[in-house]
Order: sequence, then structure tokens, then C-alpha cells
Amino acid sequence: MKATSLRNADQDEIDRFCDALWLEDGLAKATLDSYRSDLSRLAAWLQTQHLETLLDARNETLARFIGVLAQETRASSQARYLASLRRFYRWQVARGRLALDPSLKLVNPARASRLPKTLAERQVERLLAAPDLSTALGLRDRAMLETLYATGLRVSELVSLQLFSLSLTDGVLRALGKGNKERLVPLGEQAIDWISRYLTEARPAILGARQSDDLFITQRGAAMTRHAFWHLIKRYAATADIAADTLSPHVLRHAFATHLLNHGADLRVVQLLLGHADISTTQIYTHVARERLKSLHAQHHPRG
Repeated sequence: MKATSLRNADQDEIDRFCDALWLEDGLAKATLDSYRSDLSRLAAWLQTQHLETLLDARNETLARFIGVLAQETRASSQARYLASLRRFYRWQVARGRLALDPSLKLVNPARASRLPKTLAERQVERLLAAPDLSTALGLRDRAMLETLYATGLRVSELVSLQLFSLSLTDGVLRALGKGNKERLVPLGEQAIDWISRYLTEARPAILGARQSDDLFITQRGAAMTRHAFWHLIKRYAATADIAADTLSPHVLRHAFATHLLNHGADLRVVQLLLGHADISTTQIYTHVARERLKSLHAQHHPRG
């Protein structure tokens, strides 16, 4: 939509609303800019269509506007516009400027369920085998990939691991997740073996005479960063013949959860391992597992 000079009345209402949000709620500039942009788009549309002002807009008019958005934007964007309009009109009702909220009957758009990207088990095997094990850095990378796939850690949790985060004897690590919540995650024999080999053969060679409590370190002796590991995994995707745009550290987390469910793990267990506060966040993986079952049925059943 082309930029339009808004009617003075509408511009004044938007300014008053955003100023109030800043003064009363202390919202960040980016959030205020989002409200201002959404309301300005509605005001501009009302003006170009020769319709009511913002304060005079009726439910039917707002519904028409949302219908226009539905043709131009995704459901997630429509939902954001709705949230902005609802807050604006609730605020006007609370101020006594409006008797009724015209956004009350607006319906949220249906949002398509987006399944997380994941990898087949054979793809994971190729990825894990990609690092050059004749080098110290290759051993480090193999240990990191094995740890990520064995635990389902977020990449931020992986790169922040300290030496004291591990208990190889007990076969667990302590992860510090969102909200500084700690959880114990089992490692599995393969990950334990690769971490042990990294600690014995590779880490001392990389670190040299320097000291560090970080588990996974770079050639400079500093902790591996999220950005650096992201580049590493993209490079190994090419080696493993996996499309780079389908692979990221988070995709290995998705693969961890999906493969656990495919092999019969309980959803509550997967929730605990991933560190999800709400099981509804974990339930997305049941859809992925269900798609896998449907694919297997279609492939192997005589009437599939």
C-alpha cells in the first residue's frame, strides 16, 4: 500500500495512543513502531476507501479491512494487526471516547500448522560422519554434533556448556535453559565416547597452554559461539549431501525429538528432555511422527 498522508484526526488518535502506551506501559520503541504502523495502515485504507475515521469505524468496516489483509499477508501478520486494533479500541473505550468496541466480533484468522524441519535418521548418520577425525577440530565438531543429537539441546545451551556441566561417569549433563532453568539430560553411550575422546585427544591440542572452563572451544581458546557453530553445521551439510537450507542446529534438536517419538518415547519424557515449560510446545512433534507413520504405512502396506 502506497504511503498516504493521514487525516489529522486519525493521526492525532494514533499519536495519543502510542504516547499513552509509552508512558503507562513503557513499551519498547520497536513495539510502539509496530502499533503505529498497523494503525496507520488501517487509517490510510479507510481514507482511500472514503470510509469512516478510526474512531467512527464500524465492525463491518474493520472486517472488510481484515479481508483485504487476508489477500495480501500471512495469517500471522493478520493476527498481529488484529491484536493492534483490539488494543487500540479497548483503550478508546476505557477513555470514554467510545461506548462500544468495534473490534469485539473480529475473528482471528486460521493459522496453518507449521511442522518443524527435521532429518531422516540416515541423514543424521551422514552428518555425524562428516567431520575429519584426523584433526583436533574435526574431533571437536564430531563431539558437538553427537552431543547435540543425543541431547536435543538448544544451540545456545550447547555452546555455553562448561566442563563442570558434565558427569561422564553418570552419563548426564546439566543444561541451563530459558529463564535460567536447569535440567539434567542423559547423554547416551555414543555421545559419552565422543566427548571423552575429544577431552583426551583434541581439547588439549586446541587449548595448548591456555586455560578455559568452556567445554567446546575454538582455536583461539574461547568458547564456541552460536554463529560459528551455525557455519560449521552448514559446511558439514554440504559434505553429507544435505541441502544447506534444510539444516541448522535447531533442526538437529527437532530430529532428536522426532526420532525419540518414532521409537516409542513418551511425550512427557521428550518434553522434559527438551526443557519445554508447556507440553503443547512439544506436541508439534507428534504431528511429525504421525506423518512418518503414514509414510511408512503408504510404503509398506499392500493397500497403502
